[in-house]
Amino acid sequence: MCPPLTTKNIKQYEPILAVGTSNGSVLVFHLTSGLLHKELSIHSCEVKGIEWISLSGFISFATSTPNNLGLVRNELQLVDLPTGRSIAFRGERGNDEPAIEMIKVSHLKQYLAVVFKDKPLEIWDVRTCTLLREMSKNFPTATALEWSPSHNLKSLRKKQLAAREAMARQTVASDTEVSSVESSVISLLQEAESKSELSQNISAREHFVFTGADGQVYHLTVEGNSVKDSARIPPDGSMGSITCIAWKGDILVLGDVDGNLNFWDLKARVSRGIPTHRSWVKKIRFAPGKGNQKLLAMYNDGAEIWDSKEVQMVSSLRSGRNVNFRILDVDWCTSDKVVLASDDGCIRVLDLSMKASCFRMDEQDLIEPVWCPYLLVPRASLTLKAFLLHQPWDEKYSLDITNIDIKKLLLDPDFTLLQRCLLVARLYGDESELHFWTIAAHYLHSLCQEKPAKPDTAILPEQLVNPLDICYDILCENSYFQKFQLERVNLQEVKRSTYDHTRKCADQLLLLGQTDRAVQLLLETSSENAHYYCDSLKACLVTTVTSSGPSQSTIKLVATNMIANGKLAEGVQLLCLIDKAADACRYLQTYGEWNRAAWLAKTMGSDAFAVALRGMQQQQSVCVAAQAPLCPQVRLSSEECADVLRRWVDHLCSPQVNQKSKAILVLLSLGCFTKVAEMLHSMRYFDRAALFVEACLKYGAFEVNDDTNILFLKSCLCSLNLHI
Repeated sequence: MCPPLTTKNIKQYEPILAVGTSNGSVLVFHLTSGLLHKELSIHSCEVKGIEWISLSGFISFATSTPNNLGLVRNELQLVDLPTGRSIAFRGERGNDEPAIEMIKVSHLKQYLAVVFKDKPLEIWDVRTCTLLREMSKNFPTATALEWSPSHNLKSLRKKQLAAREAMARQTVASDTEVSSVESSVISLLQEAESKSELSQNISAREHFVFTGADGQVYHLTVEGNSVKDSARIPPDGSMGSITCIAWKGDILVLGDVDGNLNFWDLKARVSRGIPTHRSWVKKIRFAPGKGNQKLLAMYNDGAEIWDSKEVQMVSSLRSGRNVNFRILDVDWCTSDKVVLASDDGCIRVLDLSMKASCFRMDEQDLIEPVWCPYLLVPRASLTLKAFLLHQPWDEKYSLDITNIDIKKLLLDPDFTLLQRCLLVARLYGDESELHFWTIAAHYLHSLCQEKPAKPDTAILPEQLVNPLDICYDILCENSYFQKFQLERVNLQEVKRSTYDHTRKCADQLLLLGQTDRAVQLLLETSSENAHYYCDSLKACLVTTVTSSGPSQSTIKLVATNMIANGKLAEGVQLLCLIDKAADACRYLQTYGEWNRAAWLAKTMGSDAFAVALRGMQQQQSVCVAAQAPLCPQVRLSSEECADVLRRWVDHLCSPQVNQKSKAILVLLSLGCFTKVAEMLHSMRYFDRAALFVEACLKYGAFEVNDDTNILFLKSCLCSLNLHI
């Protein structure tokens, strides 16, 4: 998390969170808006840590996988957030050395401590990117490190200001011609100049503590180019190996591998050890804010918030008990909010009780206006939806809404009803309506391609050329569905590696009418395989089967007996071999395999949508055929295919199943538009029914008669009653 909000940076402050990823990039999020602010590709390997040096810059480090000697390539980058520019902080250093364990920036952002795994630490000057000191080889390896919040910057400022004032007085006293007014102006200018140059000219003294492998605490002081060893504190016998340190005010907290927290009161010179009975303490961090002594502790299995004044736990979060995710990292985002990074890829902001934090929508800092109709009261939301969908009383659309890009599209009179319904479904996030209008628009355009309803009807060219998206599976046209199934089986055949895989491919090819290729796969069965004899006989049967009366009767009898004795799949294959696909579908439906029956009907039949076209147009419909090598044999007429799907619709509408929404989509694919409108009305989808009837009338899918007029008026009146 970026440096906390203070009275000095309140005008420039933005709540920015930097998150390192495994691919070497750093994601920068704006927490108030919840949006991704920037994505910076900085490293070539996994990011291990990030330390902010200002509100607009940070230092990140990454380490590559170790080689045979256990050495890695360390990458330490200084990043300027506004420009995205990054520079190698350590210059040419970093190749074939021990991995960096952690980096810590001092409280005044002057110095940087770099801790290695099996190498003494380094102290760097952040402002000049220069190495101040590299510790000697006999220097202890640090297991945990923390900078002190205390420094001598204020005293240095006072001394420098006093020196400048004394110099100004001497200058004024020696020059008798300078008036008193001019001297006061000079002193004010010099004081302002001294304050502006203070951060550049002064190197304040800061100090830090770290622990060695033996648990001993070392205290070092850094001032300018000098690093001095100040004191050493012997290890605490009750503590294990120290893993992390936090320091704020007079309170120093240490965590170890056994889950113990040790609170040191430096002013009172007392310490208190608390066993948390948790796993290894991975990280501890004090909350920002003067006088705020809340402490955040992270473990392998969760996190806790402690009050360091009272030395007691405030709240706890445990993976597997409170939550299902595992915590990867923690930090404070404000004085009373915690931010967590979890293994499910989420960033979570929690309050002090470790529960999800909420805030008012009007307090959210959003870049663009929010479109969320579900925040409105239901009546207002439904009214807005009705206005967006249709305004038949006037040729000119009008609506007082926020001036956004979509407004011009919604108020465009050339924007067709189907296009409008699709757009509003997306705006409202209504998945049911989106699927309905997508399929309805496709098949109404297909109908319009055969017979345009009106000369001025707008038709989308891409809808006339492209088939329905394959994600709709069985709802697509038969020819396109068959082509896709063949491509799918061919892909599976290329990737087959086991006998079971080969057998499944052969079974699918038989059902798709690709008997030659299926026979080849059956003959590939090894003689050592237990199914060798059966596969060989099946190959002979597939090759020699004829459509003569005696053979058909025998095969049909065998298939019926197999189905009756639990061999449903094998019996269906035999029926398909003798062109009894309609009987096969009926058997599948009888035994509850409704989806399988629909799949078989779609793969073996001509386009069922042609039945509806012939009924409405009283002429033969021309079905779009796929490429000859990829098209399976058509063994079901369009009427038989439609009958199978209609029985499936009846099953979906039954009280035991009650999937009428899915049944409506199947009816749309069959071109039964009148039945669709009646079902929508019976399900009390009055808005959708009225709009669908009007769309069908425009595209010529309905004949204008008393029945359609009554249905349209009933739907409109019922819809109007709902909105009043």
